[in-house]
Amino acid sequence: MNVDFNNARILITWWSGSWGNELTRQLLEKYNPKEIIIYSRGELAQVLMKRRLGNIENVSYIIGDVKDYPRLLENLRWVDYVFHLAALKHVPICEDHPWESVQTNINGTENIVKASIAQDVKMVIDISTDKACNPINVYGTCKSVWEKLIIQANKKEGITKFVCVRAWNVMGTNGSIIPFFKDLLSRGETLPITDINMTRYFMTLEEAIWLVFKATMSSHGWETYVTKMPACKIIDLAKVLSKHYGRDLDYKVIGIRPGEKLHEELISEYEAPHTVEDDDFRIALPQDWYQNNNYTNYDKMTDIKYTSNDILMDEQEIHDMLKFWWFLED
Repeated sequence: MNVDFNNARILITWWSGSWGNELTRQLLEKYNPKEIIIYSRGELAQVLMKRRLGNIENVSYIIGDVKDYPRLLENLRWVDYVFHLAALKHVPICEDHPWESVQTNINGTENIVKASIAQDVKMVIDISTDKACNPINVYGTCKSVWEKLIIQANKKEGITKFVCVRAWNVMGTNGSIIPFFKDLLSRGETLPITDINMTRYFMTLEEAIWLVFKATMSSHGWETYVTKMPACKIIDLAKVLSKHYGRDLDYKVIGIRPGEKLHEELISEYEAPHTVEDDDFRIALPQDWYQNNNYTNYDKMTDIKYTSNDILMDEQEIHDMLKFWWFLED
């Protein structure tokens, strides 16, 4: 599909986190959109964002909820592209309030699908999560249904195309582990480790958004894109950060929290047989769409699944990654 963000109207549904801010920044920096519409229910987050960006003529802010279909339908008029990020996403909160997760993450996504088709949006780019792959918690289960709603929406009548990008841990974002560990170390406190074997993928937010754009530009609809990225043991990350602060590793094992996985999964064993790959991505396709001619030049994924304990960085590689991205600067 020919995707062009220049002179386009783009609506972003988002939570009050780093992804929406960085996505907006890069759209303004790399393209010349006619309008970027920030659609969220977070009044304070919108105020703070507007203060950071300044009074930019082609960025507008709308208070709205993806659960409110009439409001969505009204504000998707004349929109070309939708980036759908809005979610109730904190695992413990979704465990405690499962129906709220269903209403936002499932019903809200179906509203996005219906309203986008009704208003002839060109493409919906869904930012999903690793937790949608083989889900074990309420959030992951809702996001798995969310993904299926997005991908199967390509069967509906209309011009709108739908594509998923599975997201992952992003270094340095609000509430993420690197700033959390650095804060504890600066105060001389013990680091909490859920399990000494726990592994996670890591990438910067700037890289992540760039790859979202790349996936969007190469998409035909129907795909679930997964970025290839480095992974490490959390305890090895803790060792590197401790050395940076001139300390021996001091940690306590606190146990895996409800709904948390030991290793992140991005492609399951059920998806692997109909997944293709290139240098940057593994691309999961619907089983009945795997032989599509658009992908005859791609390599077939040969691994039985894609998880964060497949290939791990050693401590030197972790150090080099953190230093390159300025996370070892105080």
